[in-house]
Amino acid sequence: METKELSILVIGAGAVGGITAALLKKDGYNVEIVSKYPEYATLISEQGIEVTGACGNVNAKIPAYASVGEVKGKKDLILHATKATDMIEAAESVKSLLKDEGYVISMQNGICIDDMALVLGRNRLIGCITGWGATMDSHGKLTMTSTGDFVIGYPDRAPDDFLQSVGEVLSTVVPVKLTDNFMGHLYAKLIINSCITSLGAICGLYLGRMLSIKKVRKIFIEIIREAVLIADKLNIRIEVFGDKLNFYKFLSGNNIIADLRRHLFIMVIGFKYRKLKSSSLQSLERGKLTEIDYLNGYIVKNADRFHLEVPVNRAVVNIIHEIEQGKRKISFNNFSDPIFDRFNN
Repeated sequence: METKELSILVIGAGAVGGITAALLKKDGYNVEIVSKYPEYATLISEQGIEVTGACGNVNAKIPAYASVGEVKGKKDLILHATKATDMIEAAESVKSLLKDEGYVISMQNGICIDDMALVLGRNRLIGCITGWGATMDSHGKLTMTSTGDFVIGYPDRAPDDFLQSVGEVLSTVVPVKLTDNFMGHLYAKLIINSCITSLGAICGLYLGRMLSIKKVRKIFIEIIREAVLIADKLNIRIEVFGDKLNFYKFLSGNNIIADLRRHLFIMVIGFKYRKLKSSSLQSLERGKLTEIDYLNGYIVKNADRFHLEVPVNRAVVNIIHEIEQGKRKISFNNFSDPIFDRFNN
C-alpha cells in the first residue's frame, strides 16, 4: 500500500497533534482528528488549523470530531497525541477503530508506553519521541517554535518495512530517525524532562535563572544518578540525548574536576535555553494536572519494584502532587524542603 493511501486518525488537537495533522493534510494524506472540545472540532473542520513558525505558514481544514464515537471506519494509523493524564481513557476509546494490522503511535511525554500496552497490546504500538517544539497560541492557531526530528521505533523489536513506511509519513512534518533501541531514546528524554520540566514546575523559574543556582544543579545531577541506577535495573541502554549528552560519561568521575565539568555543562544548557518555561509549570498555572507520574514518577515506581532508594525523585513527585492538590505554592522555597538540605553546600 502506498503511504498516501493509509487512513490516519490523530487523537488530540493540541500543539503537537494539531501541527502534525495539519502538515499531513497539506501533503495529501487521508487524515482526521479528534478534539475533546466540540467548538474546537467545529473550528478545525470549518476554518482549519493555522500553523506558523519553523515549518512555514499552513492552513489546513481537517475532518474533526469531538469524540472517538463520531469517527467512521477503521484506521491504519492512530497518532495518540493526548496528554499523558488523558492517555489511558483515550487508548481505551480507540481500540475498536484500529484495523487488524494497524498501529497506535504513542506521542506522549514521559514513559507511557507500558501502561498503553496494557490496553492495546505491546505488538500494536509504535513509540514516537517528539524532538521539536510547539505551542498553542489559541484554538486553531499553532506555532512550531523549533525544528528537530521524530525518533520512532517498536518498544522491543527491530524496525521493519512497515516502520519505514510510518517514517515516510511522519517525515512530512520533520526528519525521522528509526531506532532498534526505542526505550533507550525514550528514557533519555525522560531524564531530561525529569530534571528541566519537573524542577521548573516546583520553583516557577525560567530555565536560565533556575540552572544558574548551584543547589538546583546539584539536585539536577542527583536526579540523573537515580534515573541511571533504575535504567540499569530495567536493562535499558540509555541513548545519547540530542547527540550531545551521554549520561554515563556525564556521571563518570568523582573528583573536583569531574564535578566542575558537570556543573559547567548544566550551566551551558541553562544559558542556551534560558527563556524556556517548564511545560509542567504552564499546566499548573492553568490549573491542570502535570505528567509527573510518567516522568520522575516512572523512576520512583520502578525503584519500588526493585526495593531501591531514589529520595530526590520521590521528593520531586511528592512536591508536585502537593502543588496540584493546593497544599503548596509554586516557589523556589520548595527547595528548602529538608530532603534537599544535603545540596546546600
